[in-house]
Amino acid sequence: MKVAITGSSGTLGRTVVDHLRAQGEEVIGLDRTGPSGPGFTTVDLGDYGQTLDALHGITARHTGVDALVHLAAIPVNGLVPDATTFHRNMVATFNVFFAALRVGIRRIVYASSITAMGFPFTEPPPYLPLDENHTASFNTYGLVKVLEETMARELVSWDPTLSVTALRFTNVVAPGEYATFARAAEPGYRRDLLGTYIDARDGAQAVTLALAETRPGFEVYAIAAPESGNDRPSAELAESWFPGVPLRRELGEYEALIDTTKAREQLGFRAEFSWREEYRG
Repeated sequence: MKVAITGSSGTLGRTVVDHLRAQGEEVIGLDRTGPSGPGFTTVDLGDYGQTLDALHGITARHTGVDALVHLAAIPVNGLVPDATTFHRNMVATFNVFFAALRVGIRRIVYASSITAMGFPFTEPPPYLPLDENHTASFNTYGLVKVLEETMARELVSWDPTLSVTALRFTNVVAPGEYATFARAAEPGYRRDLLGTYIDARDGAQAVTLALAETRPGFEVYAIAAPESGNDRPSAELAESWFPGVPLRRELGEYEALIDTTKAREQLGFRAEFSWREEYRG
């Protein structure tokens, strides 16, 4: 495939680019900044004209792409004022989705987020382990993610050939960024993430699998490592952090509090990288 990737210079984006190229795909990176060369073009996704033109074709880059991976965003609340986070991220995603629809791209995979599941969980989740059936937002970044999913559900009803896959990533950790796991034994470590994390290389694997398994319609998948990033037993964590919240099943000793069964069964996703090996090894 020829694949356009927005946010290609970010932590996850760089890894997805490398992973897809290693799989033999032709990749066109689209971002505000990035490496010079034939695989990258500077694009302001807040400008619909630029976005439409970039997906339609770029001289010396491509004359059209087969698929789109949308990762570009202000990545967290706090980097800019809250309203700015909302306006920039929401407009960019609308521009990307709508431009893709206009130019005939029918295979879209994009980064949703744990923030569409209730992060930072000051309000307890309704059950654990949490899965894709629960949606809630408590900051402007998360609100955008919820609205993006709503927009995707609507857009696929406009065109029966359109496929949009939302990957609800938890905190993405790049190789070499595992130093904070020195705090893994602390009682509150990663509570706002339900204890979860995902290695960027496993995140890239999820994107690749989603591109390969797309079919018309909208699907959402939770993407996290299968083990907790906290060094305390998961049942103990659940009771300590969220007393009284029901468990849907008995938890494994260090089982993640986000359930990725759907991604495993439908996409074949299995995380390969563990903080216990990456940090301690």
